[in-house]
Amino acid sequence: MIAYIHGKLAYKCPTYVIIEASGVGYHIHISLNTYSQIPDVGGNGSSLLKLHTYLSIKEDAHTLYGFAEEGEKRLFVHLISVSGIGPNTARMMLSSITPPEIEQAIVNGDVPQIQRIKGIGPKSAQRLVLELQDKLKKEVGNSLIQLPQNNSIRDEALTALVMLGFVKNSAEKVIDNILRKANGDLSVEGLIKESLKNL
Repeated sequence: MIAYIHGKLAYKCPTYVIIEASGVGYHIHISLNTYSQIPDVGGNGSSLLKLHTYLSIKEDAHTLYGFAEEGEKRLFVHLISVSGIGPNTARMMLSSITPPEIEQAIVNGDVPQIQRIKGIGPKSAQRLVLELQDKLKKEVGNSLIQLPQNNSIRDEALTALVMLGFVKNSAEKVIDNILRKANGDLSVEGLIKESLKNL
C-alpha cells in the first residue's frame, strides 16, 4: 500500500492532480475538499505537495486516490467499506459536502442530509448510518477529520490504543491515571506499554 506521495505538483484540476516524485508522474484522483487545500502549480513547476493516498485495485485498473488530510483518507476508507459504496461514490460524497459534515450526518443518523448527496439513495444512506455510526462514534475525539496537528504524548498514546481496538473512554481513564502517578518522564512508547498492562 502506498501511504503517501510527496513530490512536485505538475498539474492540478478539480478531479485529479499529477505529482512528480523520483522521475515518475503519479495521476491521483482527488475530491473537491482536497482540491481546495492544494496550492496552485508554481510558475516554475516547483510546488511541493504531499498527499495521503489510497490505492484501489481492480481487474482492469489500479487507481490512486489522494487526500490533503489523513482524516479525510480514513473517512474515505470507512465509506468504501460499506456495501454499494465504491471509491468514485465516496469521492463524490467528499466533494459534495465537507468530511466533517458527512461524519456528523452519519453519527447523528441524519439520513436526509446524506441523501442530498448526488448518487446516494435512501437505502444507501440508511446503510451508511447502520454500518458506520458506531465505528465513527468510537473514533478518537469523535472526529476523524479535526485531529490535532501537534499531538501531545497523551493524544498520541490514546490514538494508538484506540487503533489497537480499545474503547476510547477506558483508554483515557487508564492513561490519565498513569500520567497522574508519573513524574512526566514517560515517552509515548512507555505510556502505551504501561497502559496495555492496565487495560
